[in-house]
Amino acid sequence: MKTLPAPLLAKVSWRLLPFLLLMYIMAFLDRANVGFAKQAFQADTGISDTAFAFGAGVFFAGYALLEVPSNLILHRVGAKLWMCRIMVTWGLVSAAMMFAHNETTFYVLRFLLGVAEAGFFPGVILYLTYWFPNASRGKAMGFFYFGAPLAFIFGSPLSGLLLEMDGLLGAHGWQWLFAVEGLMATAVGIWAYFYLDNRPADAKWLSADERQQLQQVLDEEDSGKQSHGRLLKVLCQPAVLYLCLIYLLIQASVYGVVFYLPSQVAGLLGTKVGLLVGVVSAIPWLCALFAAWKVPALADRTGQRRRVAAATLVVSGLGIAASVTFANPLLGIIALCFAASGFISVQPVFWTFPTGFLAGSTAAAAIALINSFGALGGFIAPILKNWAEGAFHSPAAGLYLLACTTFIAAALVLGIQAPRQAAPQNRATYQH
Repeated sequence: MKTLPAPLLAKVSWRLLPFLLLMYIMAFLDRANVGFAKQAFQADTGISDTAFAFGAGVFFAGYALLEVPSNLILHRVGAKLWMCRIMVTWGLVSAAMMFAHNETTFYVLRFLLGVAEAGFFPGVILYLTYWFPNASRGKAMGFFYFGAPLAFIFGSPLSGLLLEMDGLLGAHGWQWLFAVEGLMATAVGIWAYFYLDNRPADAKWLSADERQQLQQVLDEEDSGKQSHGRLLKVLCQPAVLYLCLIYLLIQASVYGVVFYLPSQVAGLLGTKVGLLVGVVSAIPWLCALFAAWKVPALADRTGQRRRVAAATLVVSGLGIAASVTFANPLLGIIALCFAASGFISVQPVFWTFPTGFLAGSTAAAAIALINSFGALGGFIAPILKNWAEGAFHSPAAGLYLLACTTFIAAALVLGIQAPRQAAPQNRATYQH
């Protein structure tokens, strides 16, 4: 696999990755802050656990519906315009969650939040293929994935602090939480329009020689990938559908834990969700931050991406199961550290599989479809968790079920195969 000279790779990385990271922090914060608001929100509105689980998950229904068209639009009009549109609209809808005083409003706003954010994540994955060759893409994606841990490291105490502003100016703490964090995303979205460049050819911060060298490496790599074809045929490829299933299972474990992590930590500590819980909830994400740097780099260096990804998922599943097995708060937090580290760090490795054999509009569509199935996993996870707890009359049953989905995903990762070579120009090039 070809790569860029170290100085040019560093220049591109330092220009793009910190800003993309900031965008992802905003996205994950607005997506998961409903978990922090849960206790206070339900207490003030009277919304039941079942209604909350449905509202938390319905976000992903709206999100999944528009993933593919949104990513195709980004591929056509460019990232700077489309990322701005996505972030501004989702920030405003997230802020409007402060008016969710009943179940209907809660459902509608969560659904619209998913509609507004649709295309953001697959758009960034696609955008990284415009700038980073496959040999260094896993590590670049790993840096981007810092966003989820950082959203909790800094966002957890922030969310806890905003909740403690209860009564200020006559607003509840959960209203301050949604309003402030939503408007932060809108501000970053406006900034994105002026900061991002669509392609290397537009990058004035690169010299003409650097732009040419970067584009030449990317073009040579893309020449060996499938970049054209009928949309339906591309999306129905067995290799693409197989990756869809794996990502659905991964995301089910991710959001089954994320949505309930503050409540779980509060239970371990024997207190309500507030600043203390916010600070302690940041600990697993500090571990995930380290893992998101080391695991993708290990996969890139060794080329054993399947084995690294499968092992990481097994560790995550064991952590999810152990987090409800141990009553001791310290052991419970340590288990959550392994769970979060595993399901965060495996994802940048996973995305090297589809981006390794697809390019252009086919990559845009396939990445979006795979992420849509991940959104479906996020939709069903709270519902499955709630069902398992009721069916088995055990608060631990839900997380045991999610641990099982993680183990299944690990087994399926080992079965990933390169697509058959239909023609020389469509040759698949990614490695395992």
